[in-house]
This record gives sequence, structure tokens and C-alpha cells, in this order.
Amino acid sequence: MRASGKTRREAATAVGIHTRTARDWDRGIRKSRNSRFYPDGRRVDYATGRTTMESMTSPPPYVPEQIGSRLLSLSEREKIADLKRAGFTLRAIGRELGRSASTVMRELAARADASGHYLPHTAHRDAAAKRVRPKHAKLAQPGKLQDYVADRLAQQWSPEQISGVLSRDHADDEGMQVSTETIYQAIYVQARGGLKREIADALRTGRTRRKPHRSPEHRTSRFVDPMVMISDRPAEVEDRAVPGHWEGDLIVGANNQSAIVTLVERTTRYVMLGHLPARDHTAETVRDVLVNLIGTLPQHLRGSLTWDQGAEMAAHKAFRVATGVPVYFCDPASPWQRGSNENTNGLLRQYFPKGSDLSVYGPEDLEHVAQKLNSRPRKTLGWDTPAERLLELV
Repeated sequence: MRASGKTRREAATAVGIHTRTARDWDRGIRKSRNSRFYPDGRRVDYATGRTTMESMTSPPPYVPEQIGSRLLSLSEREKIADLKRAGFTLRAIGRELGRSASTVMRELAARADASGHYLPHTAHRDAAAKRVRPKHAKLAQPGKLQDYVADRLAQQWSPEQISGVLSRDHADDEGMQVSTETIYQAIYVQARGGLKREIADALRTGRTRRKPHRSPEHRTSRFVDPMVMISDRPAEVEDRAVPGHWEGDLIVGANNQSAIVTLVERTTRYVMLGHLPARDHTAETVRDVLVNLIGTLPQHLRGSLTWDQGAEMAAHKAFRVATGVPVYFCDPASPWQRGSNENTNGLLRQYFPKGSDLSVYGPEDLEHVAQKLNSRPRKTLGWDTPAERLLELV
């Protein structure tokens, strides 16, 4: 109707739409649910106010704000367009972006339209489209390599074994080599498949999905209150120059049903043991025992406590509030970061063997064992005993 000469209002009335909708249609704007789609690829979401690069019809359906760690982002391209319109030089635009002037020059030269105008959203969509480099999966192609891998998987070889043998036996044939990761992707990733389902079932794990392995720094903390890690512990603790810093842990009995709190002072190697009730080494109980043990010390020997990330220290914040002693946590699977305590726990096994029921030992028994260890001369102390060294400090 508009092409035949009718006005926007006449065309809108004829088809039963609002004139504002007709205006959007004239401009190539389309609506879908809570979104408006613009001809240059922008998608504006009414609910969130977010603007993204997306098309209603043409793939890919979504272009992210940042398409590469080293490439210009959409907001940077918008800033280039604004500053260029304002008359900024290439060097000035580069300084504003924290980029070199040559980067800005290449962007303007490569992404300008036929009339020489730079449209940031069109440029961003063009950059994303040119970045795609489709590559066929190696094992998706029928042939000698796929047959070899499938045969060895059926014989319950691991992907690593298959890759290693291929590298050895076909060192000069690139077409007969494949990485371990490529084999796993052919099995687990449907879009890059190539190996039949029954071959995937031959994997030793029997898993239908891959299991991610998280690095220690990416693990979710097991405590509600944030931990202070050993890397933030003062240097004076590390070199044992200042006394009053302790390492702690639990030694557990048969079936983890009983436990004893162990503390050792880093400078003197003085040992204190805490009695826990049978079948009770919860965080609250351990906290109360530690508060009592630290409470027997003079103030200048209450420097810090280093512990592993065991669940028994979930109440570490309450312990710090009650005693004023900061708690530092070791990294996962790093017992050497509490070396004195680990060594002491080994000595204690002479009196509390592994697999025994530790609940049969009362507070008096623990005090007796602690006195035995504290009265032994130690080579690291120049053959002084821990009790003698602590007495000097007290």
C-alpha cells in the first residue's frame, strides 16, 4: 500500500494497526514479544533494556558484545563512531579506547560501508561473521582413521592410548594422527560426532556425559563465612621467628566415629590435645574445644591458627570472635603447609593407633600423652624439649 502511494495512516487503518507500528515497519523494525529487531541487527529487550546483535531470520541468532579477547567490542565500535563524528583524530580515538591508532584506522577502513559511513552495529556483525571458520571434525569423515579408532574403542582402549599408539606408528602420516581431545569430542559432542553410540558405551567409565574437573582455585567454598587463605598469612608466621602461631587438625578413629583435636605451636613444637565426645566432632563442638584450649594460653601466645579445609572448621568465624585468634586455611590437598602438625599427628599414632576407637580416651589420658611428647628432646630444637622452650616464653 505504501508503495502504491497511500499515506502511512491510510495503510495502517486498512490493515488495522497503529500508525506507530506502521512507522516501525517503514523503517524495517520488527517486534517479537518484548523485543524490537532493527535492520542493522540490533535487538533491544524491553524487559532488561539490553541491546544485543541478533536477527529474527538469519543465523547466527546472537552476536555477543565481545567476540574475542583481543578484538574490538561492540561498545568500543560505538565509541569509535561517536568520536569520529565529533571530529576526533585517529590518535585521539585510540587514546580514549586504550588502543593503537593503527587499530582504529584498520577498523574504519575495513568496516565502512559503500558511502564511507561507519556503522558500529553493522561493523560488529560483519566482524563476527568473518571470524567464523567452520572446520570438519576429523573423525566425522568415514575412512581408515575412523575405523581404527572405533575398533580400538571396541577393544576398550582409552582415547589416550589410541592417540599415543597412532603418534608412534604413523609419525610421518598426519592423516592417521588424532589427539585425545578429538576422540572424546567425537564420542560426547553430538555436533562433532562420528563414532557410533555403542562404541561410546565401550568407554571404561560408562559415562554418557563428560565430567568436568575443577581446579582448586575454582572450587566452591564449603563454608558460609569466607576463608582467609594461607597465602595471606603474615611472613612472621612462615619463618617461625615469632612464637604463638599454631597448626591444628583432627586425628580420627575407626569409621570416623571418634576424633581428637591436636594443636602444635610452630616455634616450640609444643602440643595440646582436645577431648571430643564420642561420635561428636561437629563444627560447633570443635569450636568450643578450641576456645577452651586457646583460653589456657597467655595473650602473647595467641597469634594465629592454621587449619586445613575440613568441615569441622565451619565455625571458624565464631572461634575468631571468641578468642581474637585469626584462622588461616591451607590449600586443598596440601598437608605440607601444616608440616609441624602432620609430623605431630604421626607421633601421636604411637599412642592412638589408626583404626582404634578414640572415644575410650578421656581428658586425663590426652593430657598424659601430651606431656610425654612435650618432654621429649627434639633435634630441631637443639635437643631442648618443647616444654622447656614454652616455659621460657611463658
